[in-house]
Amino acid sequence: MMRLEHPAYGVIREVTPFASVVLADNPSHMTLDGTNTWVLRDPRSSRSVVVDPGPDDAEHVRRVAAAGSIELILITHRHIDHTEAIDSLVGLVQAPVRALRPDDCRDADPLAPGERINVAGLTIEVVSAPGHTADSLMFRAGAAGEAALLTGDTILGRGTTVLDAHDGDLGDYLNTLRTIIEAADGIPGLPGHGPEIDNVAPVAREYLAHREERLDQIRDALRVLGAGASAREIVEHVYADVDRHLWPAAEASVHVQLTYLRQRA
Repeated sequence: MMRLEHPAYGVIREVTPFASVVLADNPSHMTLDGTNTWVLRDPRSSRSVVVDPGPDDAEHVRRVAAAGSIELILITHRHIDHTEAIDSLVGLVQAPVRALRPDDCRDADPLAPGERINVAGLTIEVVSAPGHTADSLMFRAGAAGEAALLTGDTILGRGTTVLDAHDGDLGDYLNTLRTIIEAADGIPGLPGHGPEIDNVAPVAREYLAHREERLDQIRDALRVLGAGASAREIVEHVYADVDRHLWPAAEASVHVQLTYLRQRA
């Protein structure tokens, strides 16, 4: 049988021996091809774990529920394209939900960074990953000598991550990227959006270099525009060659970068 490649809507696509993905049909400039809902299980287990139920689309939720007997649902972060379907999926499969935020949990305690969970024949380590949002987590999952890092929106399968203007933090995000570089070299990344990544650590290095380059551009812009320049003014200066429909996302990211620079001034 031919191996399916990303993007593949309407199917459960196997990516590794213990990880399959259901791609939600919610493409946009923020979600790329859509939100990835991951289904994890050791091949020898009859139970499974779902990471990020995705948008509350009835077909998507039914497809995830049909992936097998779901023992646990995990959440990488609070954004609605990852969490909207929590209650619909729970209604079908009656599984507990665990996240860092109590508001996203159902019939279970919040997750603790560093916690190890043994479920569905897997060992899943909860990795603190603030930056994209304050509550962002990653999950390092392993079975039978294989491992993968579920990155949520911390690392994407294509392009770069926008930091949330409400509670994103660039200092935290840079530290999270350094954690990936140090601790995840040689293992694949399973992102919240976009295709899987063969080795996640080199991508984290590229992200780190990109962020440092953007910071230098903003420093240069502040020297031209003045120290009090707004995020919008900087976007118009730095992103002049970028399609304008991407400017709102760029402005949110620049706002976070300005906060980072001004806190260290």
